[in-house]
Amino acid sequence: MPAGRGGYPCVVPRPDNQARDRTGDRSAGRSPAGPAARGPGPGKSKVDKRGVSASRVKGSGAKPGRLPGASRETVATAAERRRALRLMAALEGHYPEAACELEYRTPHELLVATILSAQATDVSVNKATPALFARFPTPSSYASSSVAEIEPYIRTIGLFRSKARAIHESMSRVSSVFGGKVPETMEELLTLRGVARKTANVVLGNAFGRNEGFVVDTHIDRLSKRFGLARPGAGVGEVERRLMALFPRESWCQLSHRFIWHGRRACRARGCDCSHPVCAVFGPCGTDGRAGSSCEGCAGGKPRSTLDGTGVFKGPNRRNKVALGVRIV
Repeated sequence: MPAGRGGYPCVVPRPDNQARDRTGDRSAGRSPAGPAARGPGPGKSKVDKRGVSASRVKGSGAKPGRLPGASRETVATAAERRRALRLMAALEGHYPEAACELEYRTPHELLVATILSAQATDVSVNKATPALFARFPTPSSYASSSVAEIEPYIRTIGLFRSKARAIHESMSRVSSVFGGKVPETMEELLTLRGVARKTANVVLGNAFGRNEGFVVDTHIDRLSKRFGLARPGAGVGEVERRLMALFPRESWCQLSHRFIWHGRRACRARGCDCSHPVCAVFGPCGTDGRAGSSCEGCAGGKPRSTLDGTGVFKGPNRRNKVALGVRIV
C-alpha cells in the first residue's frame, strides 16, 4: 500500500473477494466499476485517472483478504486527517486504558471468543467462555470433539448452533493445517469458518500486534458516521477503508478499542449523550461543523433539528420527537 507523509496510506484500496461471516461486508467481492476493472490491454497496464493500475483491481490474481483496487470515497485529504488526529487525541484522553473486553489467554481463545461475539455482547460471551475454555483447552481438543459437544457450553449465546459449527471447523483446520497454531496472516485467517475481516483484524491486532486493517463492529460503524468520518450510507468495507486512510497505521488496533468504549459508554445507539466532551465537538450535535449522520435519541447537547414558528420540528431525530409527542414534517 503506498504511504504518504507521516505514515498515512495515500489511497486505501477496495476489498476483493473476501470471505465473510454474518457480520461481514455484504458488498465484498463486487468488482470495482470503471475502466480499471476490465484489466490492461495487450502489452501495457492501464491506469485510471486516480493513478490506480488496472493490475491491482479484481481479476489481477490478488489474494483473498487483500485490498486491491481503489475507491474515490476512501481518499483522505490533509484537512480530514488533521481532524481525525484531533478526534484520536480526544478519545485517547478520555479512554487511556481502553482494551479488548473479551477475556482470553491465548490466540485461539481470542479467536473462539470473537467468533462467539458476532451479534452478541462481550458480557454474554465472557460468561460462557470460562467453562468452554476449561473443557477445550487446545485447538486439537475442539477438533477431536463434535459440534454436539460444544453446543451446551455456548447455548446462552445467540446463534449458538451455527457458532458451534464454526468453532469446530475452524479449530479443526487450525489443528490439521496450521499445526495447532492460529495463523498470523489475513489470508490464512480468512480460510477459517466464521472468520471475516472484522474477526481477523481483532485476532491480528490483539494477539499478534499486527495492524492489517481497522476493526469495524456495530459501534465503530455507527460512530464513524456520526463523527463524519464516513458517509451515512457507507458499507462496512468502505468504513474500514476510510478509517485506514484517516488514521496512522500504528494506531488502528488501540484506536478501535477507544471507539468501542465510547460507543458503549457515551455515544450509544439510543439514548446517547451529546454533552460528552468528545461528542460536543465531533458528534452530530458538535461544534466543528463536520458532523455526520444524525444522533437519534439524543439525551443532551444541542440537537441539530429546531422547532419552527408553527411548533413543528424539521429535520432528523424522528424517534426522539415521536417519543415527545411532537408533530414531524
